[in-house]
Amino acid sequence: MKKHTITIEFSEFDGPDQLSSDELSLLKRAHKACENAYAPYSLFKVGAAVELNNGAIVIGSNQENMAYPSGLCAERVAVFAAISQYPEATIRRIAISTIGETNTNPLPAAPCGSCRQVMLEYELNQEYEIDVILGHPEKTIRIIRGIKNLLPLHFHEPGLRKDR
Repeated sequence: MKKHTITIEFSEFDGPDQLSSDELSLLKRAHKACENAYAPYSLFKVGAAVELNNGAIVIGSNQENMAYPSGLCAERVAVFAAISQYPEATIRRIAISTIGETNTNPLPAAPCGSCRQVMLEYELNQEYEIDVILGHPEKTIRIIRGIKNLLPLHFHEPGLRKDR
């Protein structure tokens, strides 16, 4: 038997002072996107802002549905919209922010497993790490360099693709 250890590294800030102006601007766009969320059941609004290598920023917000599995997370809304609108672009970074009555944790919310897998596939295909900025523009902020750090034992099987 072999034992393995997986560690991830991320930066944590108590506020926006140490972020670059571009990082803070993207986080503010994600936080503003929370206003567009449709979250009548969880009351947990999530906003995401995707920055592309061409300078475009595409936002998304979570969209719930009475039939819970039919909703979609903010991260996937933003990523799918970005790639649909700019299919030749690559994703540089994504900011994710939350607001809501049930948001009592002082630490930033992290993406769900489905969102991590979706973002990771784009990262692997573009062969460029995507930075993830999590938090509130005036509270604790975390920055993770690369989606692989959010999903270290990820599902990726190049043999599934028919073109390989």
